[in-house]
Amino acid sequence: MPEQSKAIEVRDLDVRYGSLQILHGISMDVPKGRTVGIVGESGSGKSTLAKTLVGVVRPSAGSVTMGGVSVTSARGARRSQLRRAVQMIPQDPYSSLDPRCTIGEALAEAVDPRRANVKKHQELIVHWLETVKMPADSIHRFPHEFSGGQRQRVAIARGLILEPTVVIADEITSALDVSVQAEILALISRLRAELGLTMVFISHNLAVVRQVSDEVAVLYRGEVVEHSTSSELFGNPQHEYTRKLLSAIPGVPGFSIDPGPREGASQLVARAC
Repeated sequence: MPEQSKAIEVRDLDVRYGSLQILHGISMDVPKGRTVGIVGESGSGKSTLAKTLVGVVRPSAGSVTMGGVSVTSARGARRSQLRRAVQMIPQDPYSSLDPRCTIGEALAEAVDPRRANVKKHQELIVHWLETVKMPADSIHRFPHEFSGGQRQRVAIARGLILEPTVVIADEITSALDVSVQAEILALISRLRAELGLTMVFISHNLAVVRQVSDEVAVLYRGEVVEHSTSSELFGNPQHEYTRKLLSAIPGVPGFSIDPGPREGASQLVARAC
């Protein structure tokens, strides 16, 4: 793949928490303008990979680069620039928004973490709220005034407001009921088409991954065991683990690998306003 067509390159990535190794030698590319789905059961390392891509977790070995610049070794202003270029839409719309901040303050903080100013950025904030089909007057209201699906729309707006190079969507429909999930997926599909988004889409739900992803990587015990186009992976899986996952899918939509407790929700919560 030509260098200019890669949004992110991951090479030989290891992540350890103390003596426990979570990710083992992961190498993959995220092409510009495409969505790469990451699927795997709980404990496979999906959320750790997401946090490493966004720069929250530092790897013990290997590299993550964007535009030829190392995300893992960047320091100072360059590190801040790269972090702004890779934004995460978190898993839990309930805990990802500070209840003390208005929606406008939450989005202003995303634009300028040091000097969040709603009035200064009001036009931009309203634009992104309307882009995700939220009313403009949401800017003055608090998270508790909205449903889970509406809060997730706000979280999507906050993730996109900086027009990042890559968006990491970490289980963004898992806390929502089925009808609201469908609305959020329709929104993501529209935004992908309109904005040409580059995304890493993480989900337990195989039906969701198939619906929104151009490519799919299967993560098993911290390793990528298969990575191909969505049609190839679902039509002709090569790895035994992938085949087991697909053979276990019942004939109903929305099958999830893990019907039990989810992985820990992302902790990227806006600071106090």
